[in-house]
Order: sequence, then structure tokens, then C-alpha cells
Amino acid sequence: MESDRSNAPLPLEGITVIALEQAVAAPLATRHLADLGARVIKIERVGEGDFARRYDSAVRGGAGTHFVWLNRGKESVELDLKSESGIAALRRLIAGADVFLQNLAPGAAARLGLGADELRADHPGLIVVDMSGYGDAGPFRDRKAYDMLVQAETGLISVTGTPDTMTKTGIPSSDIAAGMYALTSVLSALFRRERTGAGARVAVSMFDATVEWMGHPMYMQLYGGKQIARAGLGHAAIVPYDRYPTADGDILIGVQNDRGWDALTRVVLDRPDLADDPRYRTNIDRVSRRAEVDALIAAETKRFPTAELDRRLAAAGVPAAQIRDLAGVVDHPQLDERDRWREVDTEVGPIRAVLPPMTFDDVELAMGPVPALGEHTEAVLREFGITDDDRA
Repeated sequence: MESDRSNAPLPLEGITVIALEQAVAAPLATRHLADLGARVIKIERVGEGDFARRYDSAVRGGAGTHFVWLNRGKESVELDLKSESGIAALRRLIAGADVFLQNLAPGAAARLGLGADELRADHPGLIVVDMSGYGDAGPFRDRKAYDMLVQAETGLISVTGTPDTMTKTGIPSSDIAAGMYALTSVLSALFRRERTGAGARVAVSMFDATVEWMGHPMYMQLYGGKQIARAGLGHAAIVPYDRYPTADGDILIGVQNDRGWDALTRVVLDRPDLADDPRYRTNIDRVSRRAEVDALIAAETKRFPTAELDRRLAAAGVPAAQIRDLAGVVDHPQLDERDRWREVDTEVGPIRAVLPPMTFDDVELAMGPVPALGEHTEAVLREFGITDDDRA
């Protein structure tokens, strides 16, 4: 029987999160919390808000793409944190929350009286997540930490690109890494609090999150004394694993093991001589003859139209993918046929957005509206007992 996805509670219903956040890393973490059912109250600068609102205005000619991606399902509250009344109002909101997550500059929250130790002294069950670029100590503590800069400092750029040119990743990988570890930390701390009643202070930095992602290249350096070579779309340790030409374009093929090599050459390309050639039998052999093997495979793949070769590779179980631009992703049949698109309201009108990647069998995750700046200020402050006199 198909599950009823209309009555089950969302996983984080009843959890309140206060987010003093901007840009990408922190808003990504709290947007996932909102999707999971938490109430997320986003604190924004009066009249300015999160500067990601103005990175561009591409969404229906008004809203910023980063902001609508990262901030659906939240309530926007404007507070002047340079004033005593603004800080007092924020402390009142935090007192009624389960989680306080912030990504101000290191030390800034403590200077405002919003440090984890001070807050948790009054609210032992509170979970405080402090996000930063490089952590709260060390020689890089106070440096600017934009995504590209962290990618450079962690070595990510050194292993990304072609042999001739380094490049950053095309998406903000360091921001996303930090956001996902912050999300995991909140969920873990909430689970522990259910058992013990104790809150937590968690620190997550973009630098540490990205260094964690550098595991394979870093261990090659630590124990092999070797800097992983940049290989473009190829793989430093596997052949064939690259883009290969077709009769009308190109395709990616990634042979992970020797059985895959046999299937590619014998079944897909109808070249049993290559399958049986002792020079190419193992991956170690093929890596030692990378240019030679790539040229042999390219000479065969260009005999086939892309769609036909894609079908042959899939039928033989050989890992492959068509290279799609973003228009191709928007129209991807895997999204369309699985009904992954939904409509989300914004101040500039409804927009399309993809469902969160975690799919619950019994409930569809929330995809609430993207808030206008300060849209919920009055209602939220009244709810928390903050009067006009308190804000004077």
C-alpha cells in the first residue's frame, strides 16, 4: 500500500532555529533544517538584509538566485544589532529557541554578548553552532574566507583543472561542505539532547570541512610524497576515464575495473583484440600507457553517434554519462519522470525548485516561501513578547 504522505509530521516539527547568517554556508544549513520542518527565523540587517539578496537579480528580473536557493521556508526579521534594544530582542528570540546558528566574523558574536558560553549559561539545552572561514583560533582566524580563497588554501584548486591550468570548482564547494557539516552537527546535537537534555556548542569552519574532502589527495601526499596531478575530466589513477569523441559530440566513460575494460572493448566497441592484449589487461598497465589507451578508445568511440553509444554502454554496464549543459539539466528526464519539480513562492512570484535530495517515504519535505526582507518582523516580535517600547 502506498504511504499516506499528507498526515505524517515533518522530522523537525517543533524545533525553532534562530539564524544570524548571510551568504551561502550558514543559509544552506538552515534551509535544509527548514525543509525538514524546523521553524527558522532569519535575522537580517535593517534595510539591507543578507547581501546574497543582491548577488544578482536574475529570478523573474528581481530576486537573487543564491538567495532563493538558500532561504526558502524561513521567516525574515530585521533587527539593528548595533543597538541595545536590537541585541535584547535577539536574546529574547534565542531564549525561545532550540538552536542558534551564526556565521559572523570570529569573535563578533561574543562581543555582542551572544557567545556560546554566555548563552548556554542561561539556556543549558541550547545548541549553538558557530560557523567561520578558518576556525576560532590560529594564524588565519581573522582572514577573509570567501569560497575561492578557502579552495586555494586547502589545496582543492591545486588538484582541479587541466595539467596547464588550475581552476576552482564551478559551485561553491567550500561553502557547501561547511553548510552540510553544520546541518549534520545540528541533527546530531538534537538527537543527543533528546537522550541527555544537554545542549551543545559546535564549531564548523569552511577550511576544516574542505580539508576533510581532500582525503584521497592528502593521503597520497602524506604517504606517497606525491602531488595528485590535475587531469581535467580524466582521473589520475584510472584509465580509460575521460571524455571521448563521438560522431556528433562527446561522452564521458569511466572504467573502474578490469571487468569494465573487458565489457567496453569486447562488447561495446567490438574490439576483442584490445580486451585480450596483455599490454592493457590491468588498470596499472593502462595507466602506464594512458595516452596510447585514450587514443585507441577515441578512435573507436567516434564511430558512434552519442545517443547510440550511450545506449550500448548502459546495456553493457559500462559507466558513462552524457555531458549536459545547465539547460540539459533543467530538462533532464530523471527529474521530470520522478516528479522532482515543485513551485515555491517568492516576493517576485512563484518559481520552480527541485525537491530536497532526502526523500521520506511518509511525508514530503517542506518547501516554504522565500521571505521578503523583514516580512515577519512585526509578527515574530509580537509573538515573543517584544513590544514597540522594547525596541525604542
